[in-house]
Amino acid sequence: MQNTYSDHGSGDTLVFLHGFCESKHVWAEFTKPLQQKFRIIALDLPGFGENIEGISNYSIESMADYVKHKLEELRVHRCILVGHSMGGYVSMAFSAKYGSMLQGLCLFHSSALPDTDEKRENRSKSIDYVERHGVINFINPFVEPLFYKENRDWLKQEIELMKEIGRATPQESVTGALAAMRDRPDRTDVLRKAKFPVLFIFGKDDGAVPLEKALEQCHLPGNSMVYFLEKTGHMGMFERTYETRKAIEKFAETIFG
Repeated sequence: MQNTYSDHGSGDTLVFLHGFCESKHVWAEFTKPLQQKFRIIALDLPGFGENIEGISNYSIESMADYVKHKLEELRVHRCILVGHSMGGYVSMAFSAKYGSMLQGLCLFHSSALPDTDEKRENRSKSIDYVERHGVINFINPFVEPLFYKENRDWLKQEIELMKEIGRATPQESVTGALAAMRDRPDRTDVLRKAKFPVLFIFGKDDGAVPLEKALEQCHLPGNSMVYFLEKTGHMGMFERTYETRKAIEKFAETIFG
């Protein structure tokens, strides 16, 4: 039996969703201190980590449906959802369909905006590259630029962990998720209509979610908190562990009281 989720601690629930070519393991060390105060669940999204069997649909919506069914299985009726990168896209789809289950949402280096034309084209090129050259040749140069250049030397171990997780991802999951991210719709309306607080965590040097795109959306919810981190790329859970964890902890305490 594959272990497709982790579940630790007790009390009010925070659910963590990983990004593209990641797994629940990116949250393992990050969430340990939070387990003293909350129930912490981290899921492998369909096609990633240990959740790689019998996947026929890699759309962002189908991943959101999976999260909903898994939470029902784990008897989670309401929670704060924390989504990193692609996990944030899944969180936005979840919010659109199952918003009544949310007490709060954290977009962690993520976005409600759709891909630009240029980014869509790059995703298509990446699909073509993976199909021709394989996952390993795609992952090796993909991971390092996710980290701010000045952080790469002291985060070699974390970069290697990310490469290891990425290299183990099935090719159809990589290409399926690239297409799903490319084809996802604009969900800024979900932020405008959100009946729950939203926390945004952005890296000022994140090539994947540029600062101007961050500024376009962080004011949209009725109730939002925003954290901008300097000298930080796309991987705040490693690059700024203490600050990002504290931001999530304070956000959760504000909501749960």
